[in-house]
Amino acid sequence: MPPVAVVAGATGLVGRELVRQLAADGAWREVRALVRRALPPALSGPAVVPVQVDYDHLDAPPPWAEADHVFCALGTTMREAGSAEAFRRVDFEYPVRLARATWDRGARHFLLVTALGADPDSRIFYNRVKGEVEAAIIKIGFPSVTIARPSLLLGERTQPRLGEQIGKVAGVLAPARWKPVPAARVARALIDAAKQDRPGVHVLENRELRAAMPRP
Repeated sequence: MPPVAVVAGATGLVGRELVRQLAADGAWREVRALVRRALPPALSGPAVVPVQVDYDHLDAPPPWAEADHVFCALGTTMREAGSAEAFRRVDFEYPVRLARATWDRGARHFLLVTALGADPDSRIFYNRVKGEVEAAIIKIGFPSVTIARPSLLLGERTQPRLGEQIGKVAGVLAPARWKPVPAARVARALIDAAKQDRPGVHVLENRELRAAMPRP
């Protein structure tokens, strides 16, 4: 039977691409898009199932958590979060709660989007939290874990970010490791990894993500 996918952060830059590409791929019989607000009409489709979720209440794993592949593209910025505590809630606590809930329901592969420079020992708060969430999810024990560490993400945002506009210009001269990467390529790389289902922990660095080619 074809597998079921869960996408957390389905209305974000990478999340939207994951939902769109998973639904178009045809290899998944159902794509559960976790949302806290309405799913954009452009992402609707026969295989797409919007699921209203409250990440603060996942202690009793809900039925939708029974899936094969779990794609986690949850994330915010310090500016959007408003505080270090709020940032950590979205970028660490929510992904870990999701991982535990889906693990309890039998998920075999967790695919996580963090960031270039993720390191639990980093002196930079942002990078440290990203590294800590990687370590916490690996520790849960999924047969397969795939981690994507993109640099600056490119794509159509609902609210333009000044930093992204600057990054687009600066990225032209940046080394490949640091160049901005389209969200569509990050999504494609994760989907390809889900299809391979290689056991163990695998990290997709920015250079690999930039090489992924989204299908029409």
